[in-house]
Amino acid sequence: MNAEWIAARMAALGNPMRLEIYRQLVRSGPAGLPVGVIRERLDLPGSTLSHHLRSLRDVGLVRQERRGTTLLCRADFGVMNDTFDWMARECCIESGDKCASERTRT
Repeated sequence: MNAEWIAARMAALGNPMRLEIYRQLVRSGPAGLPVGVIRERLDLPGSTLSHHLRSLRDVGLVRQERRGTTLLCRADFGVMNDTFDWMARECCIESGDKCASERTRT
């Protein structure tokens, strides 16, 4: 996993509106959401939503599929997991101690 890709993905999620769009897609699960539903839920102009989706798509966090006249968006859960697992694998690696994130989960 390349640190530059991780940084680009995190930068894309660093925008509050893109983070909310991505959250909506993650919550929707593998079925995803049509662009029109996202637009309505977040009350965004189409051009603004398109811009944000492009940023998420360009770094691989979102996949899009056209079904007739509907553009369906899905979170790429593999990319999402790779991105955040990359950082989680580093947790407490140099301390030799039980991982701090494991202590907070129990």
